[in-house]
Amino acid sequence: MFPIVPTIRRIVLLAVAALALLQGSAQAQLTIEITGAGANRIPVAIAEFGGEASAARIVTSVVRADLERSGLFKMIDTSGAAMTEASTPAYDEWKSRGADALAAGSIGEGADGRKEARFRLYDVNKAGVLGGSAFVTSKPMLRATGHRIADIIYEKLTGEPGIFSTRVAYVVRASASRYELHIADADGQNAQVALISKEPIISPSWSPDGGRLAYVSFENKKPIVYVHSLASGKRIVAANFKGSNSAPAWSPDGRKLAVVLSKDGGSQIFTVNADGSGVQRLTTASAINTEPNFSPDGQYVYFTSDRGGSPQIYRVGVGGGDAQRVSFEGSYNVTPRLSPDGKSMAFISRRDGSFRLSVMDLASKQVQVLTDSHKDESPSFSPNGRMILIATEQGGRGVLSAVSIDGRIKQRLSISAGDVREPAWSPFNK
Repeated sequence: MFPIVPTIRRIVLLAVAALALLQGSAQAQLTIEITGAGANRIPVAIAEFGGEASAARIVTSVVRADLERSGLFKMIDTSGAAMTEASTPAYDEWKSRGADALAAGSIGEGADGRKEARFRLYDVNKAGVLGGSAFVTSKPMLRATGHRIADIIYEKLTGEPGIFSTRVAYVVRASASRYELHIADADGQNAQVALISKEPIISPSWSPDGGRLAYVSFENKKPIVYVHSLASGKRIVAANFKGSNSAPAWSPDGRKLAVVLSKDGGSQIFTVNADGSGVQRLTTASAINTEPNFSPDGQYVYFTSDRGGSPQIYRVGVGGGDAQRVSFEGSYNVTPRLSPDGKSMAFISRRDGSFRLSVMDLASKQVQVLTDSHKDESPSFSPNGRMILIATEQGGRGVLSAVSIDGRIKQRLSISAGDVREPAWSPFNK
């Protein structure tokens, strides 16, 4: 067995216990520290929203924080300037402040008692409107409304979909005998506990529609793959065969899972329908084959194997057949994760004795190491493909780190109350 990728080792060692779907807000929230930024940030001003003061402050702060955290925007000072989406901007004044774009809005009361959030985005240099929208919302949904507004601004100014309304799943080791699977907003707030265990939790994987999580549980004294509906709290067994059942990964259409089973001996890649039917074996080599991940077009499953003598990345067609080696640079490359557009592959490589996040351009095969840390694991792409979320270590405890695909933008996400591991970034909200 090849040495120590923590994800592979835990497939055999870790166990999951009691289930508790979304039973309330977690006490510990992720805090995000920005440690890097893009080279050419867009200067944007977010005017304080008008209307109901307390609600306006919440929405304004969320929009500003989202854009600043992305590393792509420079926040322009708006002190002393009062305006809403109904105002006509003083373009010359905003240009003198250094803004290229300006957003303004307000929070009002709807006829039915619900709140209404409105905003407009302006091009300061061209003195024109870039876009805007209105949302019916409520007090508990004000942060979500701020995320949606930030997503629109992000897309209008970068041409890429924003990811502020997405979610992340991750595991918190709260104590020596308490592990929790959390689901939080992309900014680490509004964390909910989806799973509680006396033993470690591993391998959470989002379905393409964002409505289900697959994971591995040892609660019946053996590893079993479950599919858990987040809306209903119900779950079904997707893989419970003789031996180990582990490492679930969803197909792009949400109908199948790639899993690692030892029912035929060894560690092999199979596909199985999400309801547990239709088992099909994909790999046959007498080696460790693990950590599967579908290509976005659904034609291939990428995986880690030591069939060549050292851990490397391979791919096999969804119908099985001969596997093709993908990684060649270095003697240790594991945990392949494909970008949403299928053009890049994130993975963990061993460099100078450290495990570091790397990314490969699949067309040119060029590899770039994105981190200088020592124990990176569990890479997960954001749904727009710009960022990669990983687990790593800082000061002897687990934290999460988000790195842009070019390595320029870096964030660190941590919880003061415990270790954070096993991140998984959700797809876009459907």
